[in-house]
Amino acid sequence: MNNLSLNIEQDILEDTNEIINELGVPRNHYINKAIAFYNLLQKRQLLKKQLEKESALVSKTSMEILAEFEKFEE
Repeated sequence: MNNLSLNIEQDILEDTNEIINELGVPRNHYINKAIAFYNLLQKRQLLKKQLEKESALVSKTSMEILAEFEKFEE
């Protein structure tokens, strides 16, 4: 495990301390879980952006193919 020096805003630290006291978990464990959750959220947002970008790239081609299929239906 790696050590990390971290500056936390006072109000965030106070909220964190209240929550960990209620939960009865170590601060280190709580912060690790919070970072893991935030990392997952960020990965999902990055994936969303990537999918939107790729969807936009193929959108025109998809519409052209759809138009060709519609010709066959007629």
